[in-house]
Amino acid sequence: MDKWKAIFSSAGAVLVPVFDFMYGDSEAVIAIMTALLFFVIMDWLSGVRAAKRDNTYGSRYGLDGIARTFFILLLPAGGHLLDVVFNLPGIIFGALAIGTLYHVVQSMTANSIRAGWGDHLPLPVLNAIIDWVKSELDKKIQRAESRKGGTTK
Repeated sequence: MDKWKAIFSSAGAVLVPVFDFMYGDSEAVIAIMTALLFFVIMDWLSGVRAAKRDNTYGSRYGLDGIARTFFILLLPAGGHLLDVVFNLPGIIFGALAIGTLYHVVQSMTANSIRAGWGDHLPLPVLNAIIDWVKSELDKKIQRAESRKGGTTK
């Protein structure tokens, strides 16, 4: 048990200051980055299920998705660093974090509908969600159809 405690303590001693430097250390930053990470995980889960359901699951596309996710999670960090450079009170970080969160929630919702999980939502809510994510859903369906033919985008 002491071995694991030492490993996690060491990891925390390195990762917490890196996180604070990259994103900032306020409670709002921690909350929005936690929400963003939560919805990214939900997006991954729903995306994998949707791809398996329509037989478009591919390891290459999945590996590219990991790189895209790291890129997406670094956008707010870039915003925070620009806020520091320009001595702004988190304006660029907030805009990029909220924009990224909006995109990820749209993607997760579209993936959930493609996975067939939309059947469990009340119809008025589902219709509102479909209207909200229609363009994202159309892009995902088009990309899935093109990947069935062997091309990857």
